[in-house]
Amino acid sequence: MTATEPVRTRTSIVRVVGASLVGTTVEWYDFFLYGVAASVVFGDLFFPKGEELSGTLLSFATFAVGFFARPIGGVVFGHFGDRLGRKQLLVLSLLMMGLATFAIGLLPTYAQVGTLAPILLTVLRLIQGFALGGEWGGAVLIVSEHGDPARRGFWASWPQAGAPAGQLIANGVLAGLAAFQSDADFNAWGWRIPFLLSAVLVLVGLWVRLRIEESPVFQEARAKQEPADKLPLLEVITRYPREVLTAMGARMAENVSYYIFTIVIATYAKEHLGMGKSFALNAVLIGAAIHFFAIPAWGALSDRVGRRPVYLIGAVGVGIWVFVFIALIDTRNFALATLAVTVGLIFHGAMYGPQASFFTELFGTRVRYSGVSVGYQLASIIAGGLAPFIAVALLKAYDSGYAIAVYVAACAVISVIAVTSYSETHRRDLTTL
Repeated sequence: MTATEPVRTRTSIVRVVGASLVGTTVEWYDFFLYGVAASVVFGDLFFPKGEELSGTLLSFATFAVGFFARPIGGVVFGHFGDRLGRKQLLVLSLLMMGLATFAIGLLPTYAQVGTLAPILLTVLRLIQGFALGGEWGGAVLIVSEHGDPARRGFWASWPQAGAPAGQLIANGVLAGLAAFQSDADFNAWGWRIPFLLSAVLVLVGLWVRLRIEESPVFQEARAKQEPADKLPLLEVITRYPREVLTAMGARMAENVSYYIFTIVIATYAKEHLGMGKSFALNAVLIGAAIHFFAIPAWGALSDRVGRRPVYLIGAVGVGIWVFVFIALIDTRNFALATLAVTVGLIFHGAMYGPQASFFTELFGTRVRYSGVSVGYQLASIIAGGLAPFIAVALLKAYDSGYAIAVYVAACAVISVIAVTSYSETHRRDLTTL
């Protein structure tokens, strides 16, 4: 090790992991808060009254809009992240997401301003999606490029744990409000409180992120290499097309199943089963707590046995379990519904845990931010972005949750094919890519 080479200590990686985890928790809190609110209140508040489920479908359409903005955010943030570094872009993405979420909490409803309400909601959702599009790649890279290569799967899985942590906080706040407020008060003003609380969380996240250092792998690569002759995005497309497709395919089961298990369940329980808001919210709350710990556990296992075997456990698992999931939810029994969500999220964690390190290992350093962002976020459009909309449409067309289960199983097949068709990556050296 030379005098100028960055020293990677346990203290530094713990600080970086903490900063990434806090930031991703805040951003996913903001993003999932919108998803949960879309499933239980936005359809009534921001869209004209129509037949049953129509308002919810329109609400989920705005949810999908955020996913369409994510690849754009991934390209823009990836470009500057590959040129300027990971840290600056992470701070910017967090700030953008927080401001958009806070503004949603101040929006007038359809009853107050008519069609302007859904227009403003859609614009803010676009900003959310754009910011999150740049967040994920930077958060997982700055951890992957700091940590011990032998434990990369474990360390890189912690920013992933920000997803259930954000889900836990979002659902917890909403469930608490629903428990202590009447439906009338919650619909009138209570739903705004979680969005406004985002401002406090963002300030905490910014304070933590500003204290970390730039990725040493990025610093070393920038010192040794000339800037790319072409845009990072163009290099990704021309040099890594197979890797982009692998990442997109791998995400299908992971992304779709997650939104079925955590977002669509609220609509399914409310509209199809006639259960109250707290039934699904509390089940997801418990499942998210288990999910938080399952993700790094699966990430650690991927360091020992490889990314592919662990990922395949998750993909095959959700493809089979989703049928049990529907059967258990249909019982209207809270304990069984909680079991359904929890096991589903454990299988999801087997994909989500090793995913950060797996995708990081697919691309070279000078275009890695762009590569992981494009592969991850493009899949978000056809997977997670459309999942709630497709699921509710299937429910409306077939009046059965098993139509949704078939949809998830088909996505699982795609992920199995994508992962098995690519070689194992867990022993790759990021500094030589």
